[in-house]
Formats: sequence, structure tokens, C-alpha cells
Amino acid sequence: MKKVLSNCPVCGKKMIIQTYYCENCHTTVQGKFEMDDIFRLSPDQLEFLKIYIKNRGNLSEVQKELNISYPTARNKLEDIVRAMGYEIVDRDREEASRILEELETGELKPDDALEMLRKIKKKGR
Repeated sequence: MKKVLSNCPVCGKKMIIQTYYCENCHTTVQGKFEMDDIFRLSPDQLEFLKIYIKNRGNLSEVQKELNISYPTARNKLEDIVRAMGYEIVDRDREEASRILEELETGELKPDDALEMLRKIKKKGR
């Protein structure tokens, strides 16, 4: 049996399913059915996702199994998140913005803000 086509091979736009068929009782259901976003992932993304799930979300194990760097594994996961329509939240950037706002309002002293920003930068390496 062939895999589901999620995008049109001619124009690249998303496809819909119009017919479902049961091989056991020969029931046919027709209509317009949208596919879940997970079926819109590329074969490579689906394979990565399977390995990620098998390793219970442990990116270190995924990177070892695929023989890729940790940042590459993280980027592949983020590509999947984006492909499924979710926004990537950059926690470090949010934290840095909060620190700068507190510095601007006078809630933080410059030396304290600088130290906090250095810790974020060091953590991101």
C-alpha cells in the first residue's frame, strides 16, 4: 500500500482526502477530509520524529543514533515544530528582553543586568 500524499506532486499545495475505503466490509466514506499536520512532514522529518519518540525525547540519544551533532538534532526538531505550524519560543531571548526592560525601568542595576546577560550568553553556547 502506498503512503499518503500530503502535497500535490504538480503544484506543491496541500492535498485533501476524498474517499476512505474499508477492505474488510467494503464500506466507502466520501467527503473532504483534512490530514493532520503530522502527515505533512517530509519522509526525513517523519523518520527523525520516530527516532526522537523511540528515544523518549532525549536529543542526546537521537544525535548519537543518527551520528549528528546536538545542534543539528535540535535544528531538525525545530524544523518539525515549525512545519507543524507551531511557533518556536526562544526562552533566552525572552529572558534577555525581560532583563533589559528591568534595567530600563531601574528595577535592576547595570552590573546585575550585565551579569545576568552574561549567564544567558554562556548557557547558550
